[in-house]
Amino acid sequence: MRQRIAAGAIVVDGDRVLLVHHRREGILDFWVPPGGGVIGDETLPQAAAREALEETGLTVEIQRLAYIDELIIGKTRQCKFWFLARAASADISVGCESAKDEHIVEAAFLARAQFEGKTVFPHVLRDEFWSHLRDGFAQPHYLGVRQAEIDYPSER
Repeated sequence: MRQRIAAGAIVVDGDRVLLVHHRREGILDFWVPPGGGVIGDETLPQAAAREALEETGLTVEIQRLAYIDELIIGKTRQCKFWFLARAASADISVGCESAKDEHIVEAAFLARAQFEGKTVFPHVLRDEFWSHLRDGFAQPHYLGVRQAEIDYPSER
């Protein structure tokens, strides 16, 4: 089984979270905070900040580790580290080539009520995240190992 280390930024603005919409007709249609694989010798926080910039055009300030998430995606076991972050710039853009390559069609700050009718990952954002955020994330939360809810196309 292939192993992958990844990092993501859960960018919070008041009662809203930054999500990117991956959409490819008949294949992909989900929302997730910006994130992706670690490159070379970059640190996990550096990877999370880079991914946020590439996928949304926003510069972010990484604050602290929130979640450790392990997923089985096809023949890959991915360990993803989710960091709380805040936006340090204001203009969202999904025009970067890497965003297009990942079929990101939009990015937006969404309140929990706006998740209705959308497939949102990681699953913890649907419920527990909001109480964890209110409690200040005294320590990172381990989300366990599980099968991914959707299969990603092989080119990702």
